[in-house]
Amino acid sequence: MMIGRRIFILQKRSFTSVRRFLCPYTSQAPNPNPSPAQGSASFRSAGSRSSILHVSPSCSSYTFVISFNVPYIAVNRSFFSSHAVADLPVGGIVDVPLAQTGEGIAECELLKWFVQEGDQIEEFQPICEVQSDKATIEITSRYKGKVAQILYVPGDIVKVGETLLKIVVEEAQVSTYVLENPTPTQEGLKNIKPCDSELTKNDICGVLSTPAVRNLAKQHGVDLNDVKGTGKDGRILKEDVLQYAFQKGSIKDPSASLTSASRRQFLGGEEDHPHPSGEVLGSYEDKTVPLRGFQRTMVKSMSMAAKVPHFHYVDEINCDALVELKSSFQNTNSDPDVKHTFLPTLIKSLSMALSKYPLMNSCFNEELLEVILKGSHNIGIAMATPSGLVVPNIKNVQSLSILEITKELSRLQLLALDNKLNPADICGGTLTLSNIGAIGGKFGSPLLNLPEVSIIAIGRIQKVPQFTDDGNIYPASIMTVNIGADHRVLDGATVARFCGEWKQFIEKPELLMLHMK
Repeated sequence: MMIGRRIFILQKRSFTSVRRFLCPYTSQAPNPNPSPAQGSASFRSAGSRSSILHVSPSCSSYTFVISFNVPYIAVNRSFFSSHAVADLPVGGIVDVPLAQTGEGIAECELLKWFVQEGDQIEEFQPICEVQSDKATIEITSRYKGKVAQILYVPGDIVKVGETLLKIVVEEAQVSTYVLENPTPTQEGLKNIKPCDSELTKNDICGVLSTPAVRNLAKQHGVDLNDVKGTGKDGRILKEDVLQYAFQKGSIKDPSASLTSASRRQFLGGEEDHPHPSGEVLGSYEDKTVPLRGFQRTMVKSMSMAAKVPHFHYVDEINCDALVELKSSFQNTNSDPDVKHTFLPTLIKSLSMALSKYPLMNSCFNEELLEVILKGSHNIGIAMATPSGLVVPNIKNVQSLSILEITKELSRLQLLALDNKLNPADICGGTLTLSNIGAIGGKFGSPLLNLPEVSIIAIGRIQKVPQFTDDGNIYPASIMTVNIGADHRVLDGATVARFCGEWKQFIEKPELLMLHMK
């Protein structure tokens, strides 16, 4: 115990007297400051006259000699050089990890790379695009340098904190990294690795190969360090991996495997698309499709929603006045970028009804048994995209005009189709509206988008015969709505009254003008 304490004092007092950063340095170069007489340097702790650190220039191990007026106890151990990182011959290799992309996000799917190995990149340049459970995010580089090694391929699941790629950075940036991280730890030191002045490309990357080649090697259980590359500068090609696997007996025909691998690369991951084509279905072969991104989110959210006691309230709404209003908007529209639909008016009228029934616009905290009445009407719109179901929301609908809602809805739809939604577009919803009628069907039975307590599915508007009180028949544009509610918070009477209020605004749009602030 006493020995450990004296070593700690020695380290603290000997190496904090100058602003230097301890980093792993195992070069066999001679010590730059040897003693002329002894060829080695000794440092004595200011507060411990009997504690001496002996540094030998001939090896990378240091020897602690601690004297307590008893026979010397020599402890040989590997240590870190006290040379500043800026003193290294050249820069260093920095690991670029996947940073935390949002609260509660533990992993992301890598969608695509914007850089390749060997590319020169600048600070804040986008290097890749990832998709979390909530949004698609571009990852930018913190450093200026050269891409040394890419560790993942598109489609891989990367956990937060894992290294995405390695970058060769300049000396100044390594010094900056040191100043920003003045208290080094064993874990933190792993992020910066020294580079000798005689490093070659092979030394920097270990082996030169593309992510596709490494993925192919992983599939066949091939260690790339054992493969001799035939490409430029010794780069390992797919042919090299397959030939090595053939020699090991892992595959029978390297040419056939190469054709299959090339086909997968040409398709650009289409074979892994969650919606199989008719050609695949016609092959009558089972296919395992991993769920990614928003589809994974749907699995988690719907599994939780299924445990909540639901009830549904169904009603029909006459949309004759809504149809006329939409036609009027479109006929007087002078902006070619604006397309008027039924949905913005439905959203605005929904917000008006929520003002009278705030419990419908709330969230439930199961642990504390509390209901949070939300002040903002952030109405989510369920959208079916090639990447799966996503529910962005329009913020503060109570403060927006119908035209502003139309423009915001169009923006969210375009971003959703391009898989470019931001986390802010998705988070913070207070009530969800699912327009199943845009695809087809009279109505659906939606499940809650927790922690929200209500969700509304609307069917398509269709002309159907209706009867007057005296028995006459007339055509009417009827829309069926189905309101799903959390029965732990809402009761049937509240939902029925709310639906009646909303129905009134839709059937008589002039009331919107009367109650708008």
